[in-house]
Amino acid sequence: MSHRLLLLSLAALLAFPFPARAQTQDEAAQSDVEERVFLGAIELVRRMHLSEFNDSTLWTRALDGLIEGLADPYASVFTPLEVEAFQESTTGNYAGIGVSIVQLNDFVTITGVFRGAPAAEAGLQVGDVILSVNGHDARDWSTATASDSIRGEVGTSVDMEVRRDGVRQPLAFTLQRDSVHVSAVQWGLLPDGIGYITLDRVARQSAREFTQALDSLGEARGILIDLRRNPGGYLDESLMMADVMLARGELLATTRNRRSGGSGEISEESYRGRMRPRVPQKPVVVLVDRYTASAAEIVTGALQDHDRALVLGERTFGKGVVQSVMDLPHGRKLRITTGSWHTPLGRSLHRERDVEGNPLPENLDTIAPLRTAGGRTLRSGGGIFPDLEIAPDTLTSLERELIAVAEEQGVRMGTREAEAAFARARALAEAEQPPSVDDATFEAYVRTLASAGLEDQVGSEEIRGYLRWRLTINVADRMEDVAASTMARAERDPTLRLALALLGEAETQDELFAGAALEKARTDTEGTTLGTAR
Repeated sequence: MSHRLLLLSLAALLAFPFPARAQTQDEAAQSDVEERVFLGAIELVRRMHLSEFNDSTLWTRALDGLIEGLADPYASVFTPLEVEAFQESTTGNYAGIGVSIVQLNDFVTITGVFRGAPAAEAGLQVGDVILSVNGHDARDWSTATASDSIRGEVGTSVDMEVRRDGVRQPLAFTLQRDSVHVSAVQWGLLPDGIGYITLDRVARQSAREFTQALDSLGEARGILIDLRRNPGGYLDESLMMADVMLARGELLATTRNRRSGGSGEISEESYRGRMRPRVPQKPVVVLVDRYTASAAEIVTGALQDHDRALVLGERTFGKGVVQSVMDLPHGRKLRITTGSWHTPLGRSLHRERDVEGNPLPENLDTIAPLRTAGGRTLRSGGGIFPDLEIAPDTLTSLERELIAVAEEQGVRMGTREAEAAFARARALAEAEQPPSVDDATFEAYVRTLASAGLEDQVGSEEIRGYLRWRLTINVADRMEDVAASTMARAERDPTLRLALALLGEAETQDELFAGAALEKARTDTEGTTLGTAR
């Protein structure tokens, strides 16, 4: 970028037409002075500083300084490439052919083919090994290189060759890239008639997918919603998710924003339920942890305030502010905090943090608790405080040692586990059998780890149990069996295990709250903590 274009770009940024109130004559004159001072400083630094800076560097650093000066940990400026990555992470949409790939046995292998996507329509299958992309040999590629080469603009084509078991010659495909959506919602029916729904983010279409999950679990006797490690996403999607869980007319949330005229006045907007509740009579549990944030907290807060769900887990992240993403010149986007949101009872769940995202000191004793219509007491002060706080599971000393030695020896345990699980899952799928890990598969897997340098570690019965548990989950995940995967995870997940136990004994939401109260009283009496820290 030339020096002249730099100045023009900076001037355009300073004069960018964000909504603002009309300036007085004195304010306009002062703004003009400050703009000329800023541009003059840029010019002098460019010409006179001992260290030489190109125009692009000055532009980037000036913009970074502007963002840093906001002291807003959520503010940022996205480059065009970062815009693409941001949109994919928040919407679940990208332009490609609709496959998931993993490095297996030193080759990039297709481990998932999305329904209705170009790959499925062309006939690509799980297990196909990618040999080439657009004429380039892909046998030594990483998954990142393969992904970058396969993706592209919607409507463009990509040529691929794959190796398929049972077929002697490579198979050639020409696929037309299209918009692909990766669902954020998974669900399944667990033993005892408990419906399990997990969301890894609140993306575009998440509310529709969440509603579909509830409808498909209509025969379940209770609903378990897992929002752990959910970083949030779109406000409107979270409101629609809460809407289908609550009665028509009930308050879902409120937002407080600066008025668009720029006068500094705060406007408040309320959101109320308009849809029919999907599971009005069923007991509901929501699982949260320290990584549950933003839109996921909106859903949790609404259900907790209305006595519609029992919340288990850890105190959530506490991101109770609204970000707006706005266009900037040259394909960039600006994200800044423009408002805050509050639960139906008026709780601001925002937890103050420094610019690096670390929580600031707080005194929760000064914040008065709130009472729900059902008489339950809720804590306030940043984030959702669960009705029952449960310590998460941790690795044992032997398990930590295994992982440390594997890292030192360069053993890619995740890859070895994926290879063993993929082969087992494929054999079970062909035989139309449910997920499981037989002794032959497990012993073969352990031998690969021992031969790779972990012989001293994998002989322990404790470690063998840990490895088999992980492999069992991986096989179930490969077979997309949510119920089998969830039940396997529950073996070492105290939050999930307690949720299943409480739901298994409750027919109504009131019975669920009563069971939780008894559990809390028991642990308080015994002086123990909920869950099992290992």
